Amino acid sequence: MFNLKQLSPTITDMIRFDHSHVMVTFHQYSKDKSPRVKKALADTICDALEIHATLEEEIFYPVMRQRDAKEPFIHEAEPEHDEMRRIIAELRRTSGADPRHDDLVMELMRDVIHHVADEETKLLPDAEAILGKQRLSELGADMNVRRMQLLGPKAGKVAKEHVVGFSGSTAAMVVGAAGALLAAFALVPKKDTWKSKPASV
Repeated sequence: MFNLKQLSPTITDMIRFDHSHVMVTFHQYSKDKSPRVKKALADTICDALEIHATLEEEIFYPVMRQRDAKEPFIHEAEPEHDEMRRIIAELRRTSGADPRHDDLVMELMRDVIHHVADEETKLLPDAEAILGKQRLSELGADMNVRRMQLLGPKAGKVAKEHVVGFSGSTAAMVVGAAGALLAAFALVPKKDTWKSKPASV
């Protein structure tokens, strides 16, 4: 029987897209921009990272733990997420006009770049070798549904941050179009709606 979930992007491709989205946003950030724009860009990064970390912890990491419990990164990833959340909490309390704001963004992105490098050179290729395209697409569909649930309550805020942060940038069109495409893939049958339970392998 045909499974609509198989039309979804794979979970590994979606994780790479999330990484790219954060990096594109970070590349718009510079010390000479207005405090309002810097705050909007930082908030966009923080929202994206918080949602991304939750998706990985709820859907991706449990599956990989079941399949490859000896992989060291699996045990390092969530503590790294916790450290990112600590910096994000401090960043959210800091005005865009505060010189510390720039330092916190740089500290956060140093951690993110290290985390992304480990994930994209080891964990994602391992997942693609172990799980296979069909399972990766099923997990991608689950991730899309859960993403929409997490994004829903803050959709207006995220859209406003995006407009302010990317104002006048061609990157805004790229990120906006890619985000719309990602949202379109979330249209899966209601019976597949994410429920908080460990993902099966």
